[in-house]
Amino acid sequence: MKRYFTAFLAAAFVSGAAYAQSSPDAIVKDAVQGTVKAMQADPQARGGDMAKITQVVETHFVPATDFQRTTRIAIGKAWTTATPEQQQKLYEQFQLLLVKTYASSLAQLRDTEVTFKFLPSNTAAGAKDTVVQSHVISNGGDDAIDYRLERTATGWKIYDINMMGAWLIQVYQTQFADQIAKGGIDGLVKFLVDHNARS
Repeated sequence: MKRYFTAFLAAAFVSGAAYAQSSPDAIVKDAVQGTVKAMQADPQARGGDMAKITQVVETHFVPATDFQRTTRIAIGKAWTTATPEQQQKLYEQFQLLLVKTYASSLAQLRDTEVTFKFLPSNTAAGAKDTVVQSHVISNGGDDAIDYRLERTATGWKIYDINMMGAWLIQVYQTQFADQIAKGGIDGLVKFLVDHNARS
């Protein structure tokens, strides 16, 4: 269970329009539960078909996130030095990495009985950023996971997740900085492409 959430530090989704008027905690709840339920309801996904599980993630998880923002923050100042083409490649490859990681970890919950507890976010009316706390309870224990969301023109979007004190963006910031120091933006793109090809 901990590997599942540590790997992606994770959340799930529906369309942006559906979330436009939803509270942050409702968005997180719908995204997480929607992805797990969709996987467990699909015979192929429950059977361990990774292509199908990945499709479930892309359909139910990705629309509730802002992975473009996640990518920009994880890459840091180097993002502004990248060309538009490089930025697009970084975004595409990083999103693919996150989706594959989430799908692989999610596969472990195919036949697992899971209970989710989501705490009210108590977000101020004019707030543009908030954190939703949750607990994932299973036979493996009780895992606390926090989701950071930003208010956008189309509603609240998840862009960072915290598991056991490790925020997703912070984990990748160090790794990406090392790759950029070694080979620049193109080096980071190659690193992500190679990693995704292996997985």
